[in-house]
Amino acid sequence: MIYGAMKFSIGGSLKLAFRPWVEGLENIPAEGPAILASNHLSFSDSFFLPAVLDRKVTFIAKAEYFTSPGVKGKLTAAFFKGVGQLPVDRSGARGAGEAAVKSGIDVIERGELFGIYPEGTRSPDGRLYRGKPGGLARVALATGAPVIPVAMIDTEKIQPPGKVVPKLMRPGIRIGKPLDFSRYHGMDGDRFILRSVTDEVMYEIMKLSGQEYVDIYATAAKRQIADAEKAEKAARAAADKSAGNTAGSSGDPSDISAGKAAE
Repeated sequence: MIYGAMKFSIGGSLKLAFRPWVEGLENIPAEGPAILASNHLSFSDSFFLPAVLDRKVTFIAKAEYFTSPGVKGKLTAAFFKGVGQLPVDRSGARGAGEAAVKSGIDVIERGELFGIYPEGTRSPDGRLYRGKPGGLARVALATGAPVIPVAMIDTEKIQPPGKVVPKLMRPGIRIGKPLDFSRYHGMDGDRFILRSVTDEVMYEIMKLSGQEYVDIYATAAKRQIADAEKAEKAARAAADKSAGNTAGSSGDPSDISAGKAAE
């Protein structure tokens, strides 16, 4: 009931204001479970995709959205619960993975749509990064549910990381044909199978999105970018300090000559 009200108000407003275009809507089943595996460009991805679908989609979200203090924190928690997102504590990597898998299996067993971002975090630069094999593949192999690849288009231009006020423009959503991994059913303990399934899904997302693919995890890319920015900042600070020292040690030659003449 809350989800329906949220979808009507927020989803309706998003469609009216941004007019997202959609391709492949016929690939979403009218009923029954399915896993929607999408690239992740913006915070708004989890709102645009449900807005264009007739069925409820349940995503997992980091637990911090549900536990922040104060009035703002309570409103944020209520909002995320209202739009059908489930909290997952990401402080412990293995614990977070197990919680995500359990949440996904529960959603699928209820015959619903489960949304997941295989990259595990938003892309730092608009490129598509290597999918993590833990959540997506394990849920698919444990349940036998079809995996539907989804490509979000241009949502990072509407609300890039760190930006609060969105830019009015049309994002796009491409929905691919369902992928059947029933041939691997029950093999969710085989890491090679998990990797293979994840890579196949990421390949389909890449074809739909047209993104450049980078064969490292997005979390590693974010660390590399942060380290590079830190190094650049340190280099600038060192250069500024060196320039200041040079300016301080070199006086005006005319002042020195005048001093000698006065003697």
